[in-house]
Amino acid sequence: MATGRAFSEAAELARSLPNLSVGCHVVLVDGQPTCRPEQVRSLLMPSQRQGLPFPPVRARQMRTVAATAAPTARFYDGFGQIALLSFKGRIQSDQLEAEAASQIECLQQAGINVSHVDAHKHTHMLPQVAEAIMRAARARGVRAIRNPFVPLRIVIFSHVVRRPKLWKRYFETTLLRRYHHAFRERVKQHGMVTPDGSFGVISTGVMDDDIFAAIAGSIPDGTWELVCHPGHNDAELGLVHTRLRESRARELAVFLSPRSRQVLADHNVELISYHDFANQ
Repeated sequence: MATGRAFSEAAELARSLPNLSVGCHVVLVDGQPTCRPEQVRSLLMPSQRQGLPFPPVRARQMRTVAATAAPTARFYDGFGQIALLSFKGRIQSDQLEAEAASQIECLQQAGINVSHVDAHKHTHMLPQVAEAIMRAARARGVRAIRNPFVPLRIVIFSHVVRRPKLWKRYFETTLLRRYHHAFRERVKQHGMVTPDGSFGVISTGVMDDDIFAAIAGSIPDGTWELVCHPGHNDAELGLVHTRLRESRARELAVFLSPRSRQVLADHNVELISYHDFANQ
């Protein structure tokens, strides 16, 4: 995240690990812009827009760096709000592209070889957002993008049924699959590459050994991404607006477990990086 609290430390770590694939997690909700507020006016909550001018500038003229951002400017709070505004034609595509390009540029200027792009809260499921991010990525020399769409597998559904907390997310991701074909076509049009889909989106916050084993056992032939949030539930995380706290430590334990490695081996799953994938 170009505007993440620990961006400088993360960039330093990334530079020390040149073989690590590092993507730009484009933030268009629940965060702050890197562009000046007046340049991304349609992306900001109404309370953040008062007194902002309407500069007649094109997307390629609007790129800037994080240091110029106003600390009080904030995006909308969640996926639902930006989705509704996009459907109503209230979000300006050139502003989406400008902000995405600016965030990618922030990582590159910090010395990071950006391997791919994805979006916070998977907002690039939305056609308008996907188009803007792909245009921004290609302009910055990045050719891989996460495929945020979830495959519908019976074995995963059986775990969802037993966990009411996952019902809403399952319904939402299933509904949004209507945009999958158009997403794949857009990827081709921009000369980019993307995996066949993503596992782990529905199980966000409840990943455990059983769900991991179920996912590993249901992965079809192809290249797929496992979306996860391992980490430490410490004082630093307490400063962040997120519902994923205790679950981060549980996920970390799952992915460090020898059992998980064995499960992948048993199902002939090969682990690769986005650098590997983009250079195939």
